[in-house]
Amino acid sequence: MPQTPNQNIAAKLAEQAVARGSRTALTEAASGRTMTFAELNALADGYGQVLRSQGVGLGTRVMLMVRPSADFIALTFALFKLGAPVILVDPGMGYKNLLTCIGGVRPEFLVGSPKACLFRLLFSKPFASVHKAFCCGRSFGLFGPDLRSQAARLGRPLKVIKSAADDLAAIIFTTGSTGPPKGVRYEHQVFRAQLALIRDVYGVGAGDIDQPAFPLFGLFSTALGAAAVIPDMDSSRPAQVNPKRFIASLQRVRVTYSFGSPALWNVVSRYCLAHNIVLDSLRLVLMAGAPVSGELIERMQKVLPATARIHTPYGATEALPVASMEGQEIVAETWPLTCQGKGTCVGRALPGIDIRVIPLSDEPIEEWREERWLPPGEIGEIVARGPVVTRSYEENPEENRLSKILDQETFWHRMGDLGYLDDRGRLWFCGRRAHRVVTHQKTLFTIPCEAIVNTHPSVFRSALVGIQDPDHPGCQLPVLIVERGRQLAIGADQLLKEVRALAAQSLVTQEIKLFLIHPDFPVDIRHNAKIFREKLSLWAAGELKAGS
Repeated sequence: MPQTPNQNIAAKLAEQAVARGSRTALTEAASGRTMTFAELNALADGYGQVLRSQGVGLGTRVMLMVRPSADFIALTFALFKLGAPVILVDPGMGYKNLLTCIGGVRPEFLVGSPKACLFRLLFSKPFASVHKAFCCGRSFGLFGPDLRSQAARLGRPLKVIKSAADDLAAIIFTTGSTGPPKGVRYEHQVFRAQLALIRDVYGVGAGDIDQPAFPLFGLFSTALGAAAVIPDMDSSRPAQVNPKRFIASLQRVRVTYSFGSPALWNVVSRYCLAHNIVLDSLRLVLMAGAPVSGELIERMQKVLPATARIHTPYGATEALPVASMEGQEIVAETWPLTCQGKGTCVGRALPGIDIRVIPLSDEPIEEWREERWLPPGEIGEIVARGPVVTRSYEENPEENRLSKILDQETFWHRMGDLGYLDDRGRLWFCGRRAHRVVTHQKTLFTIPCEAIVNTHPSVFRSALVGIQDPDHPGCQLPVLIVERGRQLAIGADQLLKEVRALAAQSLVTQEIKLFLIHPDFPVDIRHNAKIFREKLSLWAAGELKAGS
């Protein structure tokens, strides 16, 4: 009887160490440090040996709080090899959310930077479940020996523990853009499915060089036999990237593909145009994390080789990616419709993925029924099914009830997004379910409404929010808030006058009568692009009350 192959994602790194041992696997742009596949695998083995000797093993929950680096990649693979689920949080999600997340997942060990180890001492209660902490970095004896020096001395081969497809590999937290961050359970089979899509859909593999602005994507690159460049930037603030440094490593290492949020590529593309730079080594750019404008794609096309491709994968932490769109199709076909308030087209379902649109509901849906499907063109709730779709949240039964729909032996994930399918099978995104504005007359959707005023040259971005309607209990008044561009061509009063006129001309926005200007939108940490509309709603209510 044939043996079931090991589903542990770390087995991929071990395979690449054999096949491509002497080739460069990692480069740290800031330090210049490089590692071959053999060295990266050996470092992961060294970390695994040290952690195993201290009690980390199968099923042990380990919180990893180390900055993006070769050590971060090696530690993650080390934990996979041991069968120890790794817990990853965004340090920039705010202390309150961070502490809540840590307390909720109950890690048994902490591997962290000196700053993270200090954080644990200052806020000890959420870390009560932690038996022991390991410091990765110099702490001058305050938090014990540097784990890096111990691992370097123990590079003996470490056997990758055999994992089943549904064994837990990691818990990764959502950005919290529509509520408290939730821990998503990633099984080894989900990582494997993601690897297959990246390889097959985008053609990534051995010989490629990746520069991901989101550190976890470095794992995918090395597992596929591609090299990864860790950029010299704060990955939690992509909109504040130093474009000169980011571009320098792209050019020096001859990076062939790169993943980043629209906020990052907005900064990089503007810098390239201002300095007549063409990123001639890039053949593939992936933009995700928020809707991508056709204007940004056109700008990027000007700084890339003519043969380069731009893709905008669509998904969420719970299901990524489920659809994708090529930049040329966006610019030529869908972007003009987006500007007319039709929503943002995010493409067609990827191989092995099913996407449907069902009637909008805020209640749990216990069981799937085929008659729930909406016809093309009708806005509803987006649901997806497939191998990259995660099964559940960690210790959150209520969110599991709200987000999963049982369908015999499978299930559908409710993306929390609204949109529709067109008659060509393309998915159009119209905003988050939680962000829709329900007036006493109709329901307004964020992305279509915002697109109308975003066409104004002095508007950087906009946000539709709702505030309580005093005349209609349970209903909202729509407020459209704009953030001005950096080039302030006109004054605030004139801008509001012109924005009102734009909105009045469109059937999509003509019901909106309240407009405000905000100096700097609050956005998510991971992509610096998702707008915290809940915060803007509270701000708008205060501004309108003060001005009444």
